[in-house]
This record gives sequence, C-alpha cells and structure tokens, in this order.
Amino acid sequence: MKKNIITIVLLIVSFWGLKAQQDAQYTQYMYNTVAVNPAYAGSRGVLSIGALYRSQWIGLDGAPTTQTFNIHTPVSERVGLGLSIVNDEIGNGTNQDTYFDAVFSYTVPISESAKLSFGAKAGGHLLNIDFNKLQNFNPAADAAGQSNIDRKFSPNFGAGVYYHTETFYAGLSVPNFLQTEHFDDSGQGTSFLAQERMNWYLISGYVFELNPDLKLKPAVLLKAVEGAPIQADISATALFNDKFSLGAAYRWDAALSALFGFQINEKLMLGLAYDRETTELGNTSFNDGSFEVFLRYELLTKYKKVITPRFF
Repeated sequence: MKKNIITIVLLIVSFWGLKAQQDAQYTQYMYNTVAVNPAYAGSRGVLSIGALYRSQWIGLDGAPTTQTFNIHTPVSERVGLGLSIVNDEIGNGTNQDTYFDAVFSYTVPISESAKLSFGAKAGGHLLNIDFNKLQNFNPAADAAGQSNIDRKFSPNFGAGVYYHTETFYAGLSVPNFLQTEHFDDSGQGTSFLAQERMNWYLISGYVFELNPDLKLKPAVLLKAVEGAPIQADISATALFNDKFSLGAAYRWDAALSALFGFQINEKLMLGLAYDRETTELGNTSFNDGSFEVFLRYELLTKYKKVITPRFF
C-alpha cells in the first residue's frame, strides 16, 4: 500500500513538474551531448553510436527510468547529421514520453584548432498515459474524470551552438522551442495541465594534461527553465592512459555522483555513474540511489583516419 501511494505521488509531481523542468536528466551528459545540443553532431569526426540507460531512485516502485539512443557522423568537412531518441518513463509505464529528432550541424573553422558549430534538430514527442497501470486504480473512483492518452504526437524543434578546440569546449542550446500543452481539454479546470517549456542548456569543460599519461577535465552543465531553480552539475574527471576515467560530480542541492569510464578497445567505450540524493529523499529506506550505464561505439570515416581518444 505504501508503494502504491508513493507511485501516485510521484506521478502527480511528474505531471505538475511538466510546467517547470521536464527534460530527461543525465549524470553522464558529457557522453550524451548530442541529446541536448544538436551542434555537437559530427564533432567527433567519426560515426558515433551511443546508448544510455538510467534507473532513478533504485528500490522505489514506479520510479523514473530513461533510455537514450543516438547516432551521428560527419558527412562532409563541415556538415554533420544524426538521430536522437529519448524515452522517459515513470510509474512502471503509466507515464511514458518518447522524443525522436533528426539532427543537423554546420561547422565553421575559427583557427587551426578551434571550430564553431551551429546545430538544429526537428522531430516530435509521443505522450502515453495509462492510468490502468497504477496498482489498485479504480476508474469509477476517478473524480477528475481523466482518460488515458494514447501516443499523442506533438512536433518540436531545437537549436544550439558549440565551440571547441582540442582542450576546451562550450555550448549553448535549447532542445525544444515549442511550449506544448498536452492535456486537459475537459473544461473542468487546469489542475492536470501538462505544459512543456523551453529548457536552456549551457555546457563547458577544459582538459588539463597533467602529464603524458594523466588528464584532468573539470566540467559544468547549467540548465534553466522558467518556473524552476537553475540546475547546476559540476564534475571533475581524470583520464589515465587514455583508457580509464574516474570522476565525481555534484548536482547543486540535489545529489553527489561517482563516474567511471573504460575505453575497452579503439572503438568501444563503457561508462558507469551512481548518484546519491543529498535531499530528504536520499535518506529514505526505499531509495538506494540512481544508476546509469552508457555504451559508445565508433567507426572511422573518410574525414578521420585514426580514432584518437577525445575526452569530450
């Protein structure tokens, strides 16, 4: 019974939160950049395929899970193309959001080592809400009269800019410009109105080469949306022998994270992350933290003959 109540509360918070900050959250955003900034597409110079799975608040029945898939590649010296898919669920599939976007970037060389890329993405969002998946849900007792939503489609588009050298990067983006209202059209008020707003992302990082075998990269992600506090993710990651990475991150007033990465071979990279909430939620017995796993596979293109390790 306790888990049922918690799941319902989470769903209510999720629906209400759509008025504020609703884009999916990642700890390993530095490996999943194309999901938040289309200008990143093709910037690695190789065909890059990435997949991420996030399980939030492990041990809590109905807690959010997120899956992402992206593929991007340069198709000329200046143009990059890609595809990004993000699936976000809460309540064991009660609320499911799926975003899919085609991604385009155009890069302008600034100097021998610096490049500035402009990106755009276009696609849509599918919303599914099935109240029948709530445990012990009784439609007859639903005073609000809310009905299920079956694959409601909402188009959207986004844009971004991305500057990088061999050791520094910075990007600014808005993944979704359109402010979509998903429901309620019942005329009974707006207490269940789910409204998506623009989320602004600012990312930046710098790679310090401490010695030939050790690099250190501090990085930051700032996320802002009307109606919610600015979210700041601050991290520092060390890379050993271009193979092993180990780091820590802090999400302001929210969580502490540990990060681990392993370049299994020239083409395949594995990333792991674990979050522990610093809020009151983190002290509850049913929350064992959040976990992420990330895989990236890369292939050579005619624009890059050798896959050289890139820390971003």
